[in-house]
Amino acid sequence: MDTAFSKLGLQDALAYAVQKMDYVEPTPIQAQAIPIVLKGGDVIGSAQTGTGKTAAFALPIIQRLSTHGRLRCLILEPTRELALQVEEAFHKFAKFTDLRVTIVYGGVGYGKQTSDLKRGMDILAATPGRLLDHLGQGNCSLEDVEILVLDEVDRMLDMGFLPDVRKIVQRCPKARQTLFFSATLPPELEQLAGWALHNPTKVEIGRVRSPAETVSHGFYPVVASQKFDLLQLLLERTEFKSVLIFCRTRMGADRIAHRLKTKGHTVGVMHSDRSQRERIEALDGFKSGKFEVLVATDIAARGLDIAGVSHVINYDVPENPEDYVHRIGRTGRAHHTGDAFTLVTEEDVRDARSIERYMGMAVERKKVEGFPYIYSALFDEKALAEISAAAPKPAGRLHRGMR
Repeated sequence: MDTAFSKLGLQDALAYAVQKMDYVEPTPIQAQAIPIVLKGGDVIGSAQTGTGKTAAFALPIIQRLSTHGRLRCLILEPTRELALQVEEAFHKFAKFTDLRVTIVYGGVGYGKQTSDLKRGMDILAATPGRLLDHLGQGNCSLEDVEILVLDEVDRMLDMGFLPDVRKIVQRCPKARQTLFFSATLPPELEQLAGWALHNPTKVEIGRVRSPAETVSHGFYPVVASQKFDLLQLLLERTEFKSVLIFCRTRMGADRIAHRLKTKGHTVGVMHSDRSQRERIEALDGFKSGKFEVLVATDIAARGLDIAGVSHVINYDVPENPEDYVHRIGRTGRAHHTGDAFTLVTEEDVRDARSIERYMGMAVERKKVEGFPYIYSALFDEKALAEISAAAPKPAGRLHRGMR
């Protein structure tokens, strides 16, 4: 069978599994990374969200492992959701093999995870803290690991996981293949990569600072007291398939979700205060169409594979410019088009300017026809410039979500 994926070196069974999942052409990161991983080389990969990164490492790993044996592949993920997503992808891709995939993550009991580990597996997806717990209890060993995947490493840095990651890497054999994926490479991560990898090949797809070309996005100025009314009108005026709404705080996400439910929308909620069961139910309900709207904090901004999101709405402007690119990257994925709306109030002006500087481009200001706007300096460019200049500069990366 001669397909675009078999031409990359994938065997027929894998190429067939990919074809059954409606993959037609490999994405750029898949085309570049798959041949390198198949040859056993180390990789530092950087790509925007929605580029097919999981398949770029999962497919060649499955081929390299071939048949059931020992625990030979470990994938570290920063969150439970990402670990679950990777496990699901491996199960789908490996359906025509006898390879076993297991997952361990925090927030749930140890019983099933312990029995799964002792039963034996070839591929383990894990979050760092829970994996260290299992290693400490002697439930598994990393001494036979041949392939180590460090995924979303910049997110692990943000969450304070790097010390745990280093401990885990030290428990793996030095003679191994290491795949390192991160949207950005600050000095701490360059140092980690230099220590953990051996002669890696860099695979970089697109400008990390820019949104995908398939996403149309704009800023919608509005006074704070009218934010929800404008959100409601945008939803009424938009023909959407599914909408992902980002809030800056957990309390804000709960409040917006409650108000949307009272307006007749079916809504799921995702943030770190929700139980693991609630988060899985919200994500599965959104994927299946049970919920037309998913309200989330930045826990859903990176990595989560949510196909078919037609619209992203930033109810709150993200405080870190790079999060804007990650958020709006949840739509316009896999060659589809998408729209992103960002509600901007007077107190968001500096953050909005920072986003534009970060991307090196202006974002169009848009107004919704027929909306009874309360006048604000937001609609006066000269006054807006004065607000921006006078706004106090934020101290470092402090969270302002409690203001």
